[in-house]
Amino acid sequence: MSLTNNSLAGKIAVITGAASGIGKEIAKEFLAHGAKVAIADLNADAATATAREFDPTGARTMGVAMDVTDETQVAAGIAAVAAKFGGIDILISNAGIQIVGPLETFKFADWKKLLAIHLDGAFLTTRECLKHMYAQGRGGSVIYMGSVHSKEASVLKAPYVTAKHGLEGLAKVVAKEGAKYGVRANVICPGFVRTPLVEKQIPEQAKALGISEAEVVKNVMLRETVDGEFTTVDDVARTAIFLAGFPTNALTGQSIVVSHGWFMQ
Repeated sequence: MSLTNNSLAGKIAVITGAASGIGKEIAKEFLAHGAKVAIADLNADAATATAREFDPTGARTMGVAMDVTDETQVAAGIAAVAAKFGGIDILISNAGIQIVGPLETFKFADWKKLLAIHLDGAFLTTRECLKHMYAQGRGGSVIYMGSVHSKEASVLKAPYVTAKHGLEGLAKVVAKEGAKYGVRANVICPGFVRTPLVEKQIPEQAKALGISEAEVVKNVMLRETVDGEFTTVDDVARTAIFLAGFPTNALTGQSIVVSHGWFMQ
């Protein structure tokens, strides 16, 4: 991403799942646009390493060990960020996993695990960040990492589709409750981004559907795009910068689909 400016100068962002993939790219670009960034991740060592990679001085980054499904860890992590940087202005709720399989044999434990990370994690981090945003009196932005599956369904992804639809509902409530405090809420809905999460799905879907991995990419993941291209982490990061820096409530409660035309609203 070549565009750099100070559109987020002085803003303090918490990004979950930020030690890799989409979250890491968003963290990198937020720093390029002037923000201070907390790299929150289940992998404590990776979070610390990523923070040091981006800013060896530690003046504008910090690594935070955070299991987003653990109420105590989330509260402690958010408090630590606010204590170091002087508040919280932006939350990017990005932590997530994928488990695919037919609904009739899907394990209940896997269903609960996926929903906990996506929905419980979004709730817990939002609740803690809102406490700071409301008290600070300078507004804020909450951004959830949804998916095209926030809009439509695919086979083998019952809990993921359910969770991603749920994030849209949560964002709309946060938008209504947060408006009087100047807090906005939005959802970014990417198409398939070739991260480790998606790479893992390719052989899984090939096995489940009885087709080749190349067919999964061409005929399942990218079939509905206008150009046969994966969404990139840069595509998503640009959208996050735009939403986080938007100055009014005009777009609050909305979702933006970033999918190379896979889904058109």
